[in-house]
Formats: sequence, structure tokens, C-alpha cells
Amino acid sequence: MTRALFIIDVQNDFTEGGALGVEGGAAVAAGITELLATRRGEYELVFASRDWHAGDHDNGGHFALDSEPDFVDSWPPHCVAGTPGAEYHPALSTEEVDVHIRKGQGIPAYSIFEGTDDAGDTVSSVLTRHGITDIDVVGLATDYCVRASVLDALEHGQHVRVFTDLVAGVADTSSAAALAELGHAGAVIVESSSLGEAEAGA
Repeated sequence: MTRALFIIDVQNDFTEGGALGVEGGAAVAAGITELLATRRGEYELVFASRDWHAGDHDNGGHFALDSEPDFVDSWPPHCVAGTPGAEYHPALSTEEVDVHIRKGQGIPAYSIFEGTDDAGDTVSSVLTRHGITDIDVVGLATDYCVRASVLDALEHGQHVRVFTDLVAGVADTSSAAALAELGHAGAVIVESSSLGEAEAGA
């Protein structure tokens, strides 16, 4: 078994005060940093994804520029490439991140699997090349990009755990529904703090 960590979209625009700020986002950023400080050795690779949208058009309808966003398929502009909103939250230490993924470059994208690394490689190809079999998922937002990333990881054949204490969602109801869906699909839904040392490394 070879395990990776997926850190999903812990960016300024998705945390408190951002364009699409999620309550609890800053706490998630700090909690992930603590996880990396204490348990980095469990992971062969650490991935971190970011939305990295174009600022000069609607990104395939993802940005609502000429109408009100429906907050399902269209959203206010957010995480525009090169802006402070697209940067990682300052409470998230990225020193231990091995693979930086950018997604949504001109198109809608929710799952980390829709992005590429700095060399243009897909997430699937990196996972396969390193023999990754298990993935832990943390980040933002539970009911959108975390959900999509977990479903794609399961489709890729990975064993997946979602750490409920290190995710935060747009809304309580949709986040609870997303976690239930992911559990039904085969992910293990668990608090990171509930795992004993032996279990965490298993």
C-alpha cells in the first residue's frame, strides 16, 4: 500500500473573507498544516490543487459575468490566476507539497483529476507512476470540489479516506449529503484525530 494526500483548493477565495469564503476554511488550513507536521511520513506524495481561472472571460460559463450566479453551475469570479484570491491560504504550509495541481484554466473544473501539474502531467498519470493505492482527502469545499475529487479517486480505483475534521463545505445540509454519498460510494468517512498511529499508517 502506498498512500497520498490530496489537499483540495485551500485558497484565499474559498476561506473567510474570500469571494466564495467557506466558514471554517482557515481552521481547515491550519489543521492540514498540523497534519503534515505530525504525519507527513505516512504519505508517498502530497498533492495540492488550486482553481486557476482565466480573468478575461467566463471560463466556459463557470463565471457569471452578465447575469446572477446560480451557485450550482455558475459562480461569481473567484481564484483568478495570479491574484491573491487564487493563492494558498497563509495558514496552509506548502513546504511538504510534492505536486501542485492547477485546474479550471478557462473551463469549469471541480475535481483535482481535471487539473495538471507544473509539467503538464495529469493526476492519474502521477498516481500510476508512483504506485499510489490509497488516498486521504482534505480541503474545500466538502460539497463541491472535495466531493468531485473523491468520486474521481474512487473511479480511479483508489482506496479513499475523507477526514471530516479537515474539510469544510458551503452549506451544512449539502455537505452532510455529500459525505453520505461518498461513504455509500466506498470512501471511508472518518476524523483524522480518531485514527491510532498503527491504523493511520496501515
